[in-house]
Amino acid sequence: MGVRVVVGAQFGDEAKGKITDYLAATARYVVRSGGGPNAGHSIHLPEGPVVLHQLSCGVLRHGVVGVSGPGMVVQPFALEDELHDLERRGLLRGEVALSDRAHVILPIHEAEDAWEDALRSKRNPAASLGTTRRGIGPAYADRAGRWGLRVGELSRPAIVRERLDLLYATKATVPDLPRREELEPELIEVGARLAPIVRPTESMLWDAVDRGDGILLEGAQSALLDVDFGTYPYVTSSHPTSAGALVGSGIPPTAVDAVIGVAKAYNTRVGAGPFPTEDSGTAGEFLRRVGGERGATTGRPRRCGWLDLVQLRYVSRLNGFTSLALTKVDVLGGLDEVPVCTQYVLADGSTTRDVLPTHAEDLEKVQPVYERLPAWPEFHERTKERIRREGASALPSTLRRFLGYITDETGVPVEWVGFGAAREDTVWLGPPTVHARPTGVAAWSG
Repeated sequence: MGVRVVVGAQFGDEAKGKITDYLAATARYVVRSGGGPNAGHSIHLPEGPVVLHQLSCGVLRHGVVGVSGPGMVVQPFALEDELHDLERRGLLRGEVALSDRAHVILPIHEAEDAWEDALRSKRNPAASLGTTRRGIGPAYADRAGRWGLRVGELSRPAIVRERLDLLYATKATVPDLPRREELEPELIEVGARLAPIVRPTESMLWDAVDRGDGILLEGAQSALLDVDFGTYPYVTSSHPTSAGALVGSGIPPTAVDAVIGVAKAYNTRVGAGPFPTEDSGTAGEFLRRVGGERGATTGRPRRCGWLDLVQLRYVSRLNGFTSLALTKVDVLGGLDEVPVCTQYVLADGSTTRDVLPTHAEDLEKVQPVYERLPAWPEFHERTKERIRREGASALPSTLRRFLGYITDETGVPVEWVGFGAAREDTVWLGPPTVHARPTGVAAWSG
């Protein structure tokens, strides 16, 4: 298997958790490389649904090590709760490893996050970022400011005391901070409880690379929320790209064998920010209802719209996708047609097919140009059962043409298709056939 990277190709919520869980069946290590408890990966097991926030999907499979990597920001008390919940349900089947280099989200970060977003909204309601208020941004800011607290330092009371002194001094204007004299012993105690799973995970992964073990790097959020290349400022505070996965795990780029982009057959977004293909009418409501589009972490309804190939081409080039996993094709089954955005008309009348405007204000003003493709029949249970039994050959012919269209338009092969929430509702289309492409990217021939 080698090293494979899974990256969200839209605004998040593309069913990355489902695809990662599916691919984890052939992995020895599954590494969550960035983000914190603002992300939720929903996985539908026979025992019921599971939402993972700070643990990787690997912890759900026997013989797999689930790594929470050095690029993460970790809320230790919430992580304990997540571990205890899985243990209570009998679902903690793999090993757990927590990087000693991951940074700690403190209750003061959560207070700061809520205060900052409220301040934005008060000054300008349109400026609210719609954050989850879980302290992710302030924790990453303190990491960059070099006065953050790392997981491995929770076992050193002198360091905990020193960093808290600094943090409370720098955040003196933030209201409603927790009492410092209570927080310090709580952090030392939770550090002691988590100590058995804390280790230098990068050396563990280097040894795994040398042995040829299967390693899966699991993305949180998605490429269009990258702090540098996403729809800034409506982004997360880290790098949910293939490059970010390497930095957040410690694995060198020369070890990577494949980069898999995950996209829905349509598009969604949670929170504020530009969304060119959003449908605010009955079609958008249909996608929200049939697709069950609510945030796994916040429960907020997702904004819904149509597949955007301009964005997909952009993130494909940014991340170096070697293949795509297209999910939730069943949601579109039974429609009369499937709109797909192929290009934007910009404010000056020019068009773009694979480059996004740098400024969110400009992206808000683009006019999407749609190609309307034939839809496929509704996905009844008997259709799903046939696909589970017969594989890709049982996919409806119009859906197969849709997949080929995406491959032709992006230059990236669609290699997996998700047609339901369950583990078994994923079908592999076979190894991609290599063709010479103008972009230098191989495409699956269908």
